[in-house]
Amino acid sequence: MDKLLTLLLAPWLLWQARQVRRHALRLPEAPGARDGVNGSGMPLGVLILGDSAAAGVGCASQSEAVTGHWINHLASRYKVHWQLLAQSGLNCAQVLQLLKKSEVVVSPVDRVLLSVGVNDVTGRTPAQRWLSDLEKMTGYLRQQLGAKTIIYTALPPMHRFPALPQPLRWFLGRRAKVLDALLKKHCRDNAGLHHVQIELPFDAEFIASDGFHPSGQGARVWAQAVARINPEAKNGV
Repeated sequence: MDKLLTLLLAPWLLWQARQVRRHALRLPEAPGARDGVNGSGMPLGVLILGDSAAAGVGCASQSEAVTGHWINHLASRYKVHWQLLAQSGLNCAQVLQLLKKSEVVVSPVDRVLLSVGVNDVTGRTPAQRWLSDLEKMTGYLRQQLGAKTIIYTALPPMHRFPALPQPLRWFLGRRAKVLDALLKKHCRDNAGLHHVQIELPFDAEFIASDGFHPSGQGARVWAQAVARINPEAKNGV
């Protein structure tokens, strides 16, 4: 039934998608340092990878974005050597290419946080290719960088994005749920991987002015969820 409905709505969905791209408010990536050393104690290497959300779009600075909030939490216990590699508009495969062509200044890489998937939803990445891209990403992080703990952020509930009109919101939300289910399975099937769900209120305080990205307060909620991941615990939380 959903496939038939999608087929019938296809012209309208395509028109709405073009209108959103044409008229959506485009916010810049958050300014600020993208690598550094914070805190004291045992050393911890941290890498943050991803798309516009990871790049801090919707936040006034990197200190107010997910990177800043998470690093501040970790720095209360560790000497954190950290690096952010993120760019607006990238899907999972493109984030991996960005990683491969970048100089990773963190070594060893103890923890990785990823924000990928929204651009795979909007770019209509097929489910099997998405799963393959996740496997390639995880494989590279493990084999080339020796990453010990890899944290994938769950895809957001796009069916609730205020910037998207109906029925496009319904369609993209449905796609996001499919890809997130595959992401969750990928994490469940691989030791040392974690799937972190963000319980973000869709209020003005937590959503940026573009109606698409988390605000500074939203990024704080995101970082708090990530901070609850305890790699030393048997079940990962």
